[in-house]
Amino acid sequence: MRVEDAATARGNEEYRRVLTDFLYQLADDDLVLGHRDSEWLGMAPELEEDVAFSSIAQDEVGHATFYYDLLEALGEGRADDLAFGRSAGERKNALMVERENGDWAETIARHYLYDVWETVRLEALKDSGYVPLAQGAAKIIREERYHGLHMETWFRRLGRAGGEAKERLERGVQALWPELGDLFTFGSGEKLLVVHEILPVDPAVLYRRWEERVRPVIEAATLAWPGTPGRPEKSGREGSHTQALEQLLDAMGEVYRMDPAATW
Repeated sequence: MRVEDAATARGNEEYRRVLTDFLYQLADDDLVLGHRDSEWLGMAPELEEDVAFSSIAQDEVGHATFYYDLLEALGEGRADDLAFGRSAGERKNALMVERENGDWAETIARHYLYDVWETVRLEALKDSGYVPLAQGAAKIIREERYHGLHMETWFRRLGRAGGEAKERLERGVQALWPELGDLFTFGSGEKLLVVHEILPVDPAVLYRRWEERVRPVIEAATLAWPGTPGRPEKSGREGSHTQALEQLLDAMGEVYRMDPAATW
């Protein structure tokens, strides 16, 4: 099913509902992770990484802005309000992206695992039946390739360094793995996403593509493969979140709350 614009999407209530839920997932993932990236400014272990993470944070927030703009066009409200005015219970981001950064190795592990998934997801979305999303995915994926390469280089570097660096990376992977399955879910509308060809690839296929890319890198970093991630009991896709997200939203929305009607 090919849908050319927001006006057409709004004419089919089921299609619009499934599409908007999915766009919230995409937008909230990137906004939350982008903010976590920004927290490394002045804290990264190298000056070059201060610059790199600042740039990556800007990219992630920019991608989130694109998705919020699509939501605005679909009648969900003003993009700034969607980004900064919604409560934690209304958010659709995966649990993994909201957790506090931890140390440098855990941050690298999280970003690498996420970036591979985002790339796999974007590759599929280039063929989405919702044309505005397909067009945006084709542009965003160019930046994500650089993010993924950067994080993969660090991941391999830490693992191969051995000693404390490898131990910290391994602890980071082990801490993230129980929440990782939430990243691969698409909420209650998962089947309809495929039926309507908004997501033109079965989620199980996307996961296999992710594992095919990640597993060799984990092994090249001299870590053991932890096994197929299970689905956590609570899912961020369904609005179940942690205190870490509450705290992040409070910090992230401080300026917005001064004047919610302002145009930035």
